[in-house]
Amino acid sequence: MRTLTYIPIIHSVADMGTLGEELKHKSVSGLGEDLWQNHTDTVNGYWEAIDSYFGNIDQNLKGTKIYQDGMFVDGEIAMKLIADGVKSGSKNSEIVSKLINRGAILVKTEDFKMVKAEYDELQLILKSKSRIKKLIHLVKYKILKPILLRKRDRFITATIDKTLEQNETGILFIGAYHNVMKKLPKDITVIELKEVVKIRKYQKTIQSHSKNKIAQRELLSQYMVKKIA
Repeated sequence: MRTLTYIPIIHSVADMGTLGEELKHKSVSGLGEDLWQNHTDTVNGYWEAIDSYFGNIDQNLKGTKIYQDGMFVDGEIAMKLIADGVKSGSKNSEIVSKLINRGAILVKTEDFKMVKAEYDELQLILKSKSRIKKLIHLVKYKILKPILLRKRDRFITATIDKTLEQNETGILFIGAYHNVMKKLPKDITVIELKEVVKIRKYQKTIQSHSKNKIAQRELLSQYMVKKIA
């Protein structure tokens, strides 16, 4: 039997590297200061719940394999990327670092070219100086995004299948809009620490400006920050 703990990622500004501040500026402009702050608090609370879960489990993590969204290298370079993430304030990186210190192994999860292709498309949107160019790149990205995600998901799934041996345990940190779970082999038992469906719903309420979504957003926010038993 193979077991995989599945953790949907909600990216913070620190997770986005050089794009982080640009994304923050765009988000504050679109959402407003209050909603952005509430969202930031929710994201921080979410990662605190994940961190608390791993801190409280009395489990030998030696040999546990960590699969990380966007991790296209392994070895010393991968460890440096995680260390840089910790320095920048990434809670995701901080948790991964703690798990590694307890004996877990960070695995090369993704293909560099696939990750870079999506990153480059995002950069074109954020760096566009004119509204027309921004709109063109945004439309292009919306068309390409599902295609790029499907390619990445197939690669990630294949990586997990190849590297997670029988009777081994893995931990997957993956963006909420990836659809890796359904593509995994049937003999891998998946444990969701937080339901990815609810995480996606929360993100959609953040993107919506409808007042009808406020109550739903608050309920989902409470679910996000709730400690995991």
